[in-house]
Amino acid sequence: MGNLIQGKVIGIVGGVGPYAGLDLNQKIFDHTIAGTDQVHLPVLLASFSPIINDRTRYLLGKDVENPAGSLFQVITLLNSAGADVVGIPCNTAHAHSIFSRVQRMIHESNLCLKLLNMISEVTAEIQSSFEKEIKIGVISTMGTFKTGLYKEYLAKAEIVMVPPEESLIQEVHSAIYDTVYGIKAHSNPVTPQARRAAEKAIRILAKQGADAVILGCTELPLALPVDSLDGIALIDPTTILARALIRDSYPQKLKAFSR
Repeated sequence: MGNLIQGKVIGIVGGVGPYAGLDLNQKIFDHTIAGTDQVHLPVLLASFSPIINDRTRYLLGKDVENPAGSLFQVITLLNSAGADVVGIPCNTAHAHSIFSRVQRMIHESNLCLKLLNMISEVTAEIQSSFEKEIKIGVISTMGTFKTGLYKEYLAKAEIVMVPPEESLIQEVHSAIYDTVYGIKAHSNPVTPQARRAAEKAIRILAKQGADAVILGCTELPLALPVDSLDGIALIDPTTILARALIRDSYPQKLKAFSR
């Protein structure tokens, strides 16, 4: 595959969750300068949900097996098909105990590819696009909340975070995972109940001082495909990752973007 393309190939580790991979693929196309089919970017999407155990369950100690091994299997498959730069549209997959192991496996296997860190990209985007005094809220799964993933990155960047209450994140987590109304069960379309839960959490964080809120689970942009809610800026890591993948492969084809 790599020999068929004169240039880099983008790889997407899909299936975490499945619609998040599709969302990333679409956003790569959305943010590419292209007037014809032929000038769109080469993208490989590998969605292998059955082999990747749930990241939050692992981070909360409910699963023993680290998902890093199966994530690496998908990355290896993408690499063998020609992928040069890869993204994982899953926030919890970037928790240190998972992501660092994936990086180590890539290094030890001498795979010739670049794996982008979505959380680093989000942090850099906040630093470049928002005022220094910005206060950031985060809504996410319990896995991302419990590991303090965004808290750690934002603190290192000296970005003020408005900490959510655990009960609030539990409501968001349910809006993602509930098998009756959750986003994982109903991604297209998302149920009104799940959307309302996400909107409620954002409004509460705004009342607590947040100027912008990170949609810290890649299923959440499926419920809130907008740039803002009641004047509160919404930060979509999937869009940021899409733009980073274009930037690292075909920077001249990256559309201008402003908030």
